[in-house]
Amino acid sequence: MGAQLRVYKRRIRSVTATKKITKAMEMISASRIVKAQRAVAASTPYADELTRAVTAVATRSNAKHPLTTENPQAKTAAVLLITADRGLAGGYSTNAIKQAIALSARLRAEGKDVVTYIVGRKGVSYYNFRNLEVGGSWTGFSDKPTYGDAKAVAVDLIEAFTAETGGVDELHLVSTRFESMLTQTPVDARLLPLKLDDVKLSDDKPAKAEIFPLYDFEPSAEGVLDALLPRYVESRIYNALLQSAASEHAARRRAMKSATDNAGELIKSLTRLANSARQAEITQEISEIVGGANALADASRGSE
Repeated sequence: MGAQLRVYKRRIRSVTATKKITKAMEMISASRIVKAQRAVAASTPYADELTRAVTAVATRSNAKHPLTTENPQAKTAAVLLITADRGLAGGYSTNAIKQAIALSARLRAEGKDVVTYIVGRKGVSYYNFRNLEVGGSWTGFSDKPTYGDAKAVAVDLIEAFTAETGGVDELHLVSTRFESMLTQTPVDARLLPLKLDDVKLSDDKPAKAEIFPLYDFEPSAEGVLDALLPRYVESRIYNALLQSAASEHAARRRAMKSATDNAGELIKSLTRLANSARQAEITQEISEIVGGANALADASRGSE
């Protein structure tokens, strides 16, 4: 019985140590969510203004640009998947990967080859474990991305899109949209070529529906598009990285809170079992003492 009590006490100590770790991770994630939300709020006006500018140039001119001209015979599509570098975030990375796989299946059903680009170690590990082809990967900044990180990703993708041979005809983005502390939704969108009817602002209003003033383009509409469209892609990727980072922290906070609560319930259950074992042990000792005393009393009466 004493051995069983020691086992319960050892498990209680182990679960208590785990609870302290999960509680600390929950508090860290909660503090980082606030910073991530501020970063999203700060980047949104810039992304919206770039969207308005690109839409204005594309709709108010007859300029033809590789980033806005759709290829009717598109054969290759690139999918940029944003996942986490670290685990313990519930189904955050898994849901994004499922969204990317579903998108890739739709593109293949349209007769297109799919090349996947990945941000985050979780996505890279998933594809490498299954020997799936990866066109490029970036890691180390999923929980705190910078504009420089987004630019590095955008440069490689734009180069692949504009390459004369061996490039891609479409570019799609799979990320996780932060809606609230409890809701994070994996979404996909086509970035290139720019489809004006699908371009939306941060509040989901279509950018093309806005009324634009008359514009004169200097030096030309093509030159303005050359300057704006790469910035547009960078801002979209940067905003998606920030949204995904906030979603990652929220998912990790929720997962760690659940783990902390479960650890607390397990500690209560183990404590009850340990108390029962200790009571049983005490009862057995008392019974042995009483039995020994009765045996001594019987022996004393017999000797008389």
